[in-house]
Amino acid sequence: MKRFFQTIANMFKIEDLRKRLIYTFLLIVVYRLGSYIVIPGIDATQIASLQQRSTEGLVGLLNMFSGGAFGNASIFALGVMPYISASIVIQLLGVFLPSFQRLQREGESGRRKMNQYTRYLTIAILAIQGPAYVASLRSTLPPEAFVTTMSGWWYGVFATLILIGGTMFVMWLGERITDRGIGNGISLIIMIGIIARLPQALWIEITEKWTTSLGGMLVLVIELVVLFLVFVGTIALVQAVRKIPVQYAKRIVGNKQYGGVRQYIPLKINAAGVMPIIFAQALMLFPLIFQGFNATKGLAAVLGNTNGFWYNFIYAIMVILFTYFYTAITVNPTNMAEEMKKNGGFIPGCKPGKKTAEYIDAVMSRITLPGSILLALVAILPAFARMLGVNSQFAPFYGGTSLLILVGVILDTLQQIENHLLMRHYDGLMKTGRLKGRSGM
Repeated sequence: MKRFFQTIANMFKIEDLRKRLIYTFLLIVVYRLGSYIVIPGIDATQIASLQQRSTEGLVGLLNMFSGGAFGNASIFALGVMPYISASIVIQLLGVFLPSFQRLQREGESGRRKMNQYTRYLTIAILAIQGPAYVASLRSTLPPEAFVTTMSGWWYGVFATLILIGGTMFVMWLGERITDRGIGNGISLIIMIGIIARLPQALWIEITEKWTTSLGGMLVLVIELVVLFLVFVGTIALVQAVRKIPVQYAKRIVGNKQYGGVRQYIPLKINAAGVMPIIFAQALMLFPLIFQGFNATKGLAAVLGNTNGFWYNFIYAIMVILFTYFYTAITVNPTNMAEEMKKNGGFIPGCKPGKKTAEYIDAVMSRITLPGSILLALVAILPAFARMLGVNSQFAPFYGGTSLLILVGVILDTLQQIENHLLMRHYDGLMKTGRLKGRSGM
């Protein structure tokens, strides 16, 4: 405990780190305050029905990513998900279109153009999602909730512009945190939104177990122990790598020797991260659009039962398939082999070039299988938690998107803090070894 407080004191002794931490904290406070500012023209006392609806399904997922702003009819209701969607589309275009591939190879200038295209696409997505969200407000909230003199069409335009401005402001906050704060801004904003729901969900779970006449608190203790073990397992999944040894040839330039050392290529067990779960969730929710035509039987009814066998079985299979797909488009063994060849590196016992690419691809395929199975298990853990009696608001923290985002972002942020400490000759955050984030070696 003494070492913990000493580490906290060391963090605030470093002027640059102290400024970054305070700056990040203040911008997060701004974001959290904004998530409670209701769109002008809506009575804040009349949004109880919207909050009740924003607990499960796709709406619940969007509400989680927005930190509850979606259910509050806030100016930040759409959150950063349009930006995330645009980033995914631009990333996929970088795989399939040669023009975007050239931009990726242009360095800083190419990255700026890609970011610009991402922002344009974000606005286009917002222009579609904004009116849809306003329409959902009109169908969910009672007529007396709208206290505006504008006509329906003009208010839709006005509210859409407010929502677009809110999302762009959140994006700006994320960029400011990345540049002048600590951690990745957009990821940190999503994580804060998820954590913001944790105290309320935990309190509801404690209240339910406290009112249980027999063994309620013992069950709660068991649930918390299991949650801790799930967190530990998820950290292991995020950090697990398969190291491929790489030998670099010796080069003598003048009186200096370069190369001749052995390094490693860390291939992540879960190279796809959280994206397969997001893709799978989106596709699993698509058939529910048609449940109005047949609400009692058929595919919509099967997929509407999130605790059912077939829902979780299909969900797990889709997570495994998307893990292979996303890993295939993000990890390029051919480029890795070419870069090694250019720098005079080779894998012992493997010819440079095509053979090296085939070897890396084979290793990547083998380690992706257990990684995808473990990721699928993490994805369906909330369903098991709900079936075992955990509250529906607390169950998402046992797995799925929220848990992976929490673990990944926390590790990345702590790694940046540790780097600041080590640069100033302070001890790191761990007694032995170094803390590794998602991008760590």
